[in-house]
Amino acid sequence: MRQIHSSAWVLILLSSFLQVLIFPLPGLYFLSWLAFAPLIVALLRTEAAGALEIAGLPNLVPAKPLQAFALAYLSGILWYAGTCYWIYDTMHQYGGLTPPFALLALVLFCLYLGLYHGVFGLLVSLCVSRGRDLRRALVAAPFLWVAVELARERITGFPWNLLGTAQVNNLSLTRITTLTGVFGISFEIMLVNVALAAAFLVPRKKRSTLLAASLAAALVLQVGALVDAPALPANRKALLLQENIPVDQGWTRDTFERTLRELTALSVKSTGAENPATAESKSAGLIVWPESPAPFYIGDPFFRDSLSKLALETQSWVVTGAIGSEPIQNGATAATVFNSAALINPSGEWTARYDKVHLVPFGEYLPFPSIFAFAGGLTKEVGQFEAGKSRAPLEAGGANLGVFICYESVFPSEVRQFADSGAQVFVNISNDGWYGDSGAYAQHLNQTRMRAIENNRWLLSATNTGVTASIDPYGRVVARLPRKQREALLAPYALTSVTTFYTRHGDWFAWLCAIISAGVLLTRFVDRNKAKTSA
Repeated sequence: MRQIHSSAWVLILLSSFLQVLIFPLPGLYFLSWLAFAPLIVALLRTEAAGALEIAGLPNLVPAKPLQAFALAYLSGILWYAGTCYWIYDTMHQYGGLTPPFALLALVLFCLYLGLYHGVFGLLVSLCVSRGRDLRRALVAAPFLWVAVELARERITGFPWNLLGTAQVNNLSLTRITTLTGVFGISFEIMLVNVALAAAFLVPRKKRSTLLAASLAAALVLQVGALVDAPALPANRKALLLQENIPVDQGWTRDTFERTLRELTALSVKSTGAENPATAESKSAGLIVWPESPAPFYIGDPFFRDSLSKLALETQSWVVTGAIGSEPIQNGATAATVFNSAALINPSGEWTARYDKVHLVPFGEYLPFPSIFAFAGGLTKEVGQFEAGKSRAPLEAGGANLGVFICYESVFPSEVRQFADSGAQVFVNISNDGWYGDSGAYAQHLNQTRMRAIENNRWLLSATNTGVTASIDPYGRVVARLPRKQREALLAPYALTSVTTFYTRHGDWFAWLCAIISAGVLLTRFVDRNKAKTSA
């Protein structure tokens, strides 16, 4: 079996480095148009003999399927290590794992999710036609990429940093997401990368034309980031509280009650309720407290009374992150607990609750406990939660609130269900303190912004440590607080009941890409069998 030439490995390292740079914190979004081109060149011109010569590419041939898998797998491992490095600190500082075990957790994470890059490389290789004709593989690559992203969301449940998210600031380009979801942008980005890669896979006489065309396409599409639109009208205000409570805060009853009094006082002061002369100018009809590391239990009388008094004094609806529970029943030894968002009306009555449906593995529950018992530290810190069952909006005085919690905002197909069920504004409550000062908080914000764009909804993001912000239906942050400060933001927003095509029909485009990918692979195998039969 021929060996993979070192030039292919160099291209893989280059591609992986560029892939890391397109997401925060570097955030060099324009590099998304060329970050995957080296990967595709490496897959389709791996090598038999001689060095990779851009001028002629002599003797270079497509990778065998297992070689293609290995090349792309390495790229995936490096990409996850470069963008999700924060998992180490989270597992070490807050999960109670020693440095070696925290590092092991990160390595296993990268090895597992890097498989999706590997599968992409494998599928591209399988699409190469007999006689080493690359056209079918090049045409199929964007469809294959979207199909793999869909699998990452639906199978693994970790669609973190879907490729299209890299262009969240590109107002013109992101309009397509109201039809296709973020997957449509992923497709466009990969299409340009394929065109650029193809320029290095054709004879020299054709290269300059194809290279110029692909670079021009990238430039035209990226220019959309310079386009803006007029500010959208916002006729309502919400008060978003940024608690800034350390994740590893030690709690006594005195500390708990003092913190709760301080947060309540800040909320009242920020709405202007204690000063009627200024209250009308501030007037927040909705107050949102984030998901919190504080032991806020819905069943705690002091917590309930404090939030009820806040709602009554400010005459506002209040949404607060808290731990919900159900009574012990059917012989269970403990109550069922949920990561919840509770709703209190202006009369101080607790009227509704949303229980988080999509829980974080190793953070809110421990999958396969017998296998991953060593990682139970983080679970002990957070709790063994049960998943909620409903994504119905919470009704707050004529406004339907689509409330989802933290990590749920990275799932396009799940967030859209709130709007499809009648939510007129999105509310995301999150405790991003787990991420520290890594790039994860900014990555999370961009993914949350994309949910606003896909569904044409205002989105109120209330976080423990930041970024707390008001996001308009174009995904623009129109108001925000500095990170790691205890403050309250008077956030503008508006209600809308207009639904987008994506809201109504979901991931139809991604499924179409998956079907086309399956069709291309099927025709490849049919052609191969025909060739064997004729031989």
